[in-house]
Amino acid sequence: MANNNTLVVPQAKAALNQLKYEVAQELGIPLQPNGYNGDLTTRDAGSIGGTITKRLVQIAEGQLQGFRR
Repeated sequence: MANNNTLVVPQAKAALNQLKYEVAQELGIPLQPNGYNGDLTTRDAGSIGGTITKRLVQIAEGQLQGFRR
C-alpha cells in the first residue's frame, strides 16, 4: 500500500508537527520526543488525529467566513 501522507504544502510540516504535540499534551497522551511512537495505542493515535482534523476544519471554516463577508 502506498503512503499517501504527502503534504500539499511541504512548508506546513513543522506547523503540523507542533500541532500534533500540542493536541497530544492537551489530551494527556505522552509522545516520544525522538519521533518514535510505535507503542501508542490505536485509540490514542486516533484521538490525536481526530482532534487535529477537527481543529484544521475549524481553522478553514473561520477563513471561509472571512471570504463571505
